[in-house]
Amino acid sequence: MSFESVDPGEGHSIAAWTAVTIMLLAIAVGTVAFFLALPWLVWASVALLVVGLGVGWALSKVGYGVADTQPHEGH
Repeated sequence: MSFESVDPGEGHSIAAWTAVTIMLLAIAVGTVAFFLALPWLVWASVALLVVGLGVGWALSKVGYGVADTQPHEGH
């Protein structure tokens, strides 16, 4: 039998790395802001979290995401 491994490449793209980096920064800033009782900065970090999600989505639509051309098979 021949087994062919198909790696869908999930998360191995510029779009994914950029989105995760922005969102991790937002969570770190939000955590410190929450600890220091700075509600405006907590909400700014929530906004940055949403921006990170949007940047990842936009980069994937522009072509920096993982191109999933093969159908997934069940495991």
